[in-house]
Amino acid sequence: MTMIIKSADLETVCGITSRLPDNRFPEVAFAGKSNVGKSSLINGLLNRKALARTSSQPGKTQTINFYNINRQLYFVDLPGYGFAKVSKSEQEKWGPMIERYLHGSKQLRAVFLLVDIRHEPGQNDITMYDWICHQGYDPIIIATKLDKIKRSQVPKHLKMLREGLGVKPGSLIIPFSAMTKQGRDEIWDVIASLCLPGEADGAASGGKIQGAEDAKKSGKVRTEAPRENKM
Repeated sequence: MTMIIKSADLETVCGITSRLPDNRFPEVAFAGKSNVGKSSLINGLLNRKALARTSSQPGKTQTINFYNINRQLYFVDLPGYGFAKVSKSEQEKWGPMIERYLHGSKQLRAVFLLVDIRHEPGQNDITMYDWICHQGYDPIIIATKLDKIKRSQVPKHLKMLREGLGVKPGSLIIPFSAMTKQGRDEIWDVIASLCLPGEADGAASGGKIQGAEDAKKSGKVRTEAPRENKM
């Protein structure tokens, strides 16, 4: 689908001790390593150049940022992980903060986990994937930096990510390029199917929704009580 962005605003910023907002619109959260392109993805999805701040210095996002999109849904940018210059004690505070959000949000529909398509998943990526699963969600994988590899290499690298993370059968992996915007519509298809069912149904009738049913199965899986597992 083609999402028309009428408004996109950074509405709430939550630190370690902040009270989480009680939002009334659906939420989708984005997690990933500090240099994986999370801000570029959010800006690309919203057709904005600098709503989510990109930086040459990874590790800038140390808060949970809530972006109000069209007064219909929220993008939730979670703190990046795996950046060496951020102290270990500081990183250890992020785990409980993210866990509090994943457990406490009444509107969270899906967690997107960003990984670099060029490389095998690192231990931090594997830990984050497993940890999100332990919180009761099946992450939808976004394989970033698609433009950095040849088209012929894509299937091989997607298989590498799937096997490296040990993703569950049926889980979605969507290749994405912030430069070419390839994958943007597919990601919006998933978001619409989970958060904007009326619009998704309309798009589906025109044959534009791809994998919507898989997204519904893969995106939100609060089928069991979240387990206590520290990041």
